Amino acid sequence: MRACLLGLALAWVIVACGGVQQPRHAKRYDAMTEITQLWTQIRDWRREAGLRVEPTPEAIVQMRKRDVQDAMKACPENHPVTKACEDVCSLANAICDNAEAICEIADQLGKDDDQAQEKCASAKASCREAKQRCCQKCSEEETAP
Repeated sequence: MRACLLGLALAWVIVACGGVQQPRHAKRYDAMTEITQLWTQIRDWRREAGLRVEPTPEAIVQMRKRDVQDAMKACPENHPVTKACEDVCSLANAICDNAEAICEIADQLGKDDDQAQEKCASAKASCREAKQRCCQKCSEEETAP
């Protein structure tokens, strides 16, 4: 009986103190798994949008010091989105949403986590390139006879 009460008391203390904490490496593993899943979606959406699977290394370097909002400013704010370019523009928006999520997770992991920060930079470059593709596709339709 005494052992049972001691076990219940110990369980209550663990729950009251915030539960069992995951080790730091397990949290990083979970975060990197989420980043990889979001990044994989970006690659699939890039392909659907008619882009190369990966952004250019130059585009990645260019986006390292910028935020996702800068990446989204690749074309005029309220450009017309017609039926012909609607799909590409929807993909661009989805890519940018994933880029924001990736960069938030990367920031939680810290600026010294090179792998996470690299995925963030790649995602921002993908956002920028997808937004540029959206604008290009819409302007092609405007100029078509």
